[in-house]
Amino acid sequence: MPGSLTAINVTRGTSLAHCARVADTPATRMTGLLHDTLLADGDGLWIVPCNSIHSFWMKFIFDAVFLDKKLRVVHLVREMPPWRISKIVFRAHSVLELPPGLIARTQTEIGDQFEMKHG
Repeated sequence: MPGSLTAINVTRGTSLAHCARVADTPATRMTGLLHDTLLADGDGLWIVPCNSIHSFWMKFIFDAVFLDKKLRVVHLVREMPPWRISKIVFRAHSVLELPPGLIARTQTEIGDQFEMKHG
């Protein structure tokens, strides 16, 4: 999807990304962040649909926010290192991958409501 995405935690009144990409095709979901060397503040990748992630071949750690269809947080992975697999989160419909430590810095918690704005 062209353009960038802003990810807002409406519950906390915080922006977690302002120039995130969207992975919503088989090719973009398969590639994910494999070509990246880090996620800078403001960056992110929203994977739709998705209910489980892996970090095989990744070059950095990252945070992951699992969201249901209504964009409510249903699971969190803090600082996922390379070569790991998350659990399958059956209630999740998408995953937002973010710079490491961002979940803690923004005090994002399960049950928080997100909003995604394209533009």
